Amino acid sequence: MRALGRHILAEIYGCSFELLNDIKKVEEIMVNAALAAGAEIREVCFHKFSPQGVSGVVVISESHLAIHTWPELGYAAVDVFTCGERVNPWEACKYLTDKFQAEEVHATEIQRGIIEPRRAAAVNF
Repeated sequence: MRALGRHILAEIYGCSFELLNDIKKVEEIMVNAALAAGAEIREVCFHKFSPQGVSGVVVISESHLAIHTWPELGYAAVDVFTCGERVNPWEACKYLTDKFQAEEVHATEIQRGIIEPRRAAAVNF
């Protein structure tokens, strides 16, 4: 069975406080990561928290890239979700790892939208 999408969950450690706390730099890196993966950008929205931290999303035709930073911990939580065959979410993750100058990265891929024949006893929530 083929999945509709690929979702990378990345834990990025060992980044500088200044980099993870700079909304313009985080936005620039996230946008360029989407482009490096071959995605088509639709919208961009980022927010700077007080006293520190940045959250944001890059909406792409193929789904999205999202981030939340904890500069005081040198940590960023990143999601890269792509649909279709054209965009490779791992390319975006590699770009982010490099540009955020991460000391350590843990990333997992989850297949999304695996469509199976429905079972008679399906549970609905």
